[in-house]
Amino acid sequence: MSDSTTTSRVLALLNLLQTHRHWPGPELAARLDVTARTLRRDVERLRELGYRVESVPGAGGGYRLEAGAALPPLLLTDDEAVTMAIGLRVAATQGLADGATTTLTALAKLEQVLPSALRQRVNALASSVQSGESRQSVVSPEILGQLALACRDQERIRFDYVAADGTESQRVVEPHSLVPRGRHWFLVCWDVRRDDWRTFRVDRLSNFFGTRLAFVARDLPAETAAEFVAIAHGKLRARLTAIVHIAMPLDQMRLHFGPYATYATPLDERTTRWPIGGQTVEEMFGALAWIPAGVEFTVHESDELAGFVRDIAARLGRAA
Repeated sequence: MSDSTTTSRVLALLNLLQTHRHWPGPELAARLDVTARTLRRDVERLRELGYRVESVPGAGGGYRLEAGAALPPLLLTDDEAVTMAIGLRVAATQGLADGATTTLTALAKLEQVLPSALRQRVNALASSVQSGESRQSVVSPEILGQLALACRDQERIRFDYVAADGTESQRVVEPHSLVPRGRHWFLVCWDVRRDDWRTFRVDRLSNFFGTRLAFVARDLPAETAAEFVAIAHGKLRARLTAIVHIAMPLDQMRLHFGPYATYATPLDERTTRWPIGGQTVEEMFGALAWIPAGVEFTVHESDELAGFVRDIAARLGRAA
């Protein structure tokens, strides 16, 4: 077998190890289409390059890539190198704690090893990137990195959280994605104790703890994590609000409304309390149109919406 084939295979192995925290040996060998003996040899080659690949013994054993003190050779395509350099320039002003220092020193180290042609390309592109003064909340790069790894590795985590009203709680969650929105970073996750999907502002997290317990990924009740965050927090701050009591069990309502039912709570086994909001009464009425035909509901805590509903009902009655 040629050296180039061996190198390509070792790079493929590295890529797999970087995309998952733990790989069972047989599954890893099958992915690479090699024998267990060849896999062990390739693992040794990575270790010789400075990568800390840990062997996990036992029936459920395999391999995992651990962080090391020494930086192994950085293998990037030209496009990846340019993307990283541009991203670091932008990140310096995007609300990471000590971002102006940490990201710029990292950029200096990266550009130092870039070929001259790539450095020119980075400088040309960077001249057209305009990053205004950041208004974001300050987020620790360390916690952001830990959360990103937990999302990638599907590892259950625990942390302390302070809500907007000052309420403190400890959460155990299965992380799905990190989403930047407006001035903040949000963690989208399944809250194990609440048995529901939740979003958390990353700057309000503390005492992060990785449990090293893996979980099976759940289907997000939205097309994307960004859409889920937008729905959960409102694309615009609602000018008007109301409470709707719907004659549907909470589980059935969540199944029908998806992420729009994020803040719904049960009144009893057959009735759900659903907070809604909007910029206009017509917008809130549009939300009511999604309630299935034949399902009874009542409007509370909004005389304006209740009056609008009565007026529409009277007009429809006259039209019929």
